[in-house]
Amino acid sequence: MSCATPWRVDPDDPRAPTVEVWEQLTPEQRREVVDSLPSDFPLDEASPPEGDPHWHPVTRARTTLDRWFRRAGRRVYVSGNLAVYYPGERVFSPDVIAVVDVEVHERDRWVVLDEGKGLDFALEVIVRGKRRKDLQRNVEWFARLGIPEYFVYDRKRGSLRGFRLPSSAAKVYEPLIPQRGHYASRVLGLDLVVEDGRLRFYAGDAAIPDTDELIDKLGALVDAAEQRAQELELRLDEEARAREEEARAREEEARAREEEARAREEAEHRLAEALAELERLRRERGGA
Repeated sequence: MSCATPWRVDPDDPRAPTVEVWEQLTPEQRREVVDSLPSDFPLDEASPPEGDPHWHPVTRARTTLDRWFRRAGRRVYVSGNLAVYYPGERVFSPDVIAVVDVEVHERDRWVVLDEGKGLDFALEVIVRGKRRKDLQRNVEWFARLGIPEYFVYDRKRGSLRGFRLPSSAAKVYEPLIPQRGHYASRVLGLDLVVEDGRLRFYAGDAAIPDTDELIDKLGALVDAAEQRAQELELRLDEEARAREEEARAREEEARAREEEARAREEAEHRLAEALAELERLRRERGGA
């Protein structure tokens, strides 16, 4: 890459260029720089596999926030485990990030100089180890980078800690003091709560349901709908059978009336014949 100030990606220590270097690049050179930044990160910076205990709370947090902001119509980009590049800084990747008032679309990296702004919210989930990184190094580093809010959820201990910059110019976090167990996020407009050992988000006094809860609720609604459909089908079948039985009863009644009418006609016919025979016999005797 040819640029006014020599710059290239170090594969062992990938970094975005400094602001000074960036300002000297043309738009085409900037695009080349961004595209050359790896979307993964060095092994010594990557988190070791921690399995489902780490994956589940991270995924729940991301999907819950993304769904909430989309339904609210807010332009909040939510992601996680995404390579984040601040000018001249080592690449890092929080478990969950949020950036407000930006275009919401898929990305494979977040380059602050290219996007025009840095992260507004970061969340790390601790399952085992790395407490020093998340609770000491990141607290100092993220504050220096100007990330307004940073939260750390320790799943094993069932604890939550929150940090906020007291002003846009501040470079040191202040710890958040929970109110009735709720840690207020000004960035998200939501509260973070550990409830029964599980990280949850609250909008006011109402817990925001996560995907599992929505699926369970949907499943219950489907089961209830199926139950109602079965009950309706059974009732319709019973009504159909009742109508069929009523129709059969009417048919039997009609047949009985027809048979009764035929029997009456036959009896009347026989009676008339008998009377005629008696009249004939009476006349024969009278003639004799």
